[in-house]
Amino acid sequence: MVEGGQLVDHSNGREVVLRLRGVRTQFGSNIIHDKLDFDVFRGEIVGLVGGSGTGKSVLLRTIIGLNRASRGTIEMLGVDTGSLHGQAERDMQARTGVQFQDGALFSSLTVSENIIVPLREHAGLDEEMMRDIAALKIALVGLPPDTGGKKPSELSGGMRKRASLARALALDAELLFLDEPTAGLDPIGAAHYDELVRGLCQSLGLTVLMVTHDLDSLNAICDRIAVLLDKRVVVGTMAELLQYDHPWVREYFHGPRGRAARQERK
Repeated sequence: MVEGGQLVDHSNGREVVLRLRGVRTQFGSNIIHDKLDFDVFRGEIVGLVGGSGTGKSVLLRTIIGLNRASRGTIEMLGVDTGSLHGQAERDMQARTGVQFQDGALFSSLTVSENIIVPLREHAGLDEEMMRDIAALKIALVGLPPDTGGKKPSELSGGMRKRASLARALALDAELLFLDEPTAGLDPIGAAHYDELVRGLCQSLGLTVLMVTHDLDSLNAICDRIAVLLDKRVVVGTMAELLQYDHPWVREYFHGPRGRAARQERK
């Protein structure tokens, strides 16, 4: 039975850090999502998946405030984000981090300078302290120290993703949003990135919502999976979704790639 978008109540008294209720997203007369509900609990990694055109990135951008929901409420860290303005909105931004699919690093800045951008905007620290924090974040994501002085164009795709993650973590975010973090990486690089995200989640107490199409990532690090179906969302563990009766879910999770990903995890 599905209630509130969830196959089973997995809260176990845990804190809800992201709550969507009755959310509608639309562009003109085109409704992308409608009456969409789901929760993300503190400390978990949730993968967001769906077929082409289901609006995975649209939903992510709506959650982080780049799009406005036409209906419904989005609560982040206990606060209705629709009510945030000015300093309150900036304070919420300082508690969250976002890694976009292409990294969205400023090409004219070095990696260190990219990481310092949110620090300069929100933290009010002196230059030396910000440089020290940038170096710490670079080490945190597994990049060599000299990466800080390089421009994004000098880095491999995998290094750019890690640099972008370091910037997303610059302000010690509690809630981290990742948009297709392993896209474009080879299987080894993607597996290492998954291990990095899982390790950071455990060591820093992060909560992660990750848009992905990578079945290996879903199997390897996601505690639950949110599937966009018919303008709404169904949320459950991998085991629960494997039993869920919907054509797209069956094709996605029970197809050759899905079976291979599960077998690889064993």
